Amino acid sequence: MRVPILTYHGVNIAGNDYATNDHVAFAADLDAIHALGLRIVPVAWVVDAVLGRATRDLARCVALTCDDGSNFDYHDLDHPQHGRQKSFYNALLDFRARHGAHAQPDLHLTSFVIAEPAARDAMDRLCLVGRDWMREDWWRAAQASGLVAIENHSWDHNHPCLTSPGPAGLVRGDFHDVGDEAKAEFEIAQAQDYIASRIERRPSLFCYPFGHVNDFLRADWLPRRGAALGLDAAFGDGATPATVDTDRWNVPRYICGWHWKSPEGLAQILRDAAK
Repeated sequence: MRVPILTYHGVNIAGNDYATNDHVAFAADLDAIHALGLRIVPVAWVVDAVLGRATRDLARCVALTCDDGSNFDYHDLDHPQHGRQKSFYNALLDFRARHGAHAQPDLHLTSFVIAEPAARDAMDRLCLVGRDWMREDWWRAAQASGLVAIENHSWDHNHPCLTSPGPAGLVRGDFHDVGDEAKAEFEIAQAQDYIASRIERRPSLFCYPFGHVNDFLRADWLPRRGAALGLDAAFGDGATPATVDTDRWNVPRYICGWHWKSPEGLAQILRDAAK
């Protein structure tokens, strides 16, 4: 198993071409992955293989994730500068309409969402365009669709735009600083409870904000607390394929716009993983 896990951000809209718009890239990448004869599978299947609890054949497979949980993950929206944007969810539906459900029978996307409403509201006003595009009212419908899973991207992303003080002296803007019990409970455990209350299912996966992975969370707190919280694995940004030897608390991913910026860049990642 050498599965590249690809990651997109619904708020990355700086134009309407591949290099400047993750929605354009996502739709193009679905077709490119399919054209290469690769299978798209749920990222939870990759975790099952890492944990040794399933024996699915995951050769020549790809998994898809997206971060932050903006409305752009699920709803088509009119961007004030760049016009109508196709959501990741509707891009999946369009792919199925073009190719048929049999083409990628396990088609799936995992959306890592931020839990706290006040934090999402602040990010919407200060980092987006202030149109209330960081809501949670689509989470349950997305989860129920069978095409999207809602998972944990922390309580408030420890985002630098937040003016509220972090607990126990937490330094805003740096998830590496989530380095003790109180901070971890604040950022991860309470997010588990909140998201579960909204989708009637406990998240089983966590994604480190900013890709900031520290030894306390990876090697101590998550191995101790993860099972009790319902967590099976956590995801970073290591830019290598996931294998059966992957650290379950630091599963690597490739980030669109960082680890690849063009169709050719993605094709190289996919070719290397398939070797």
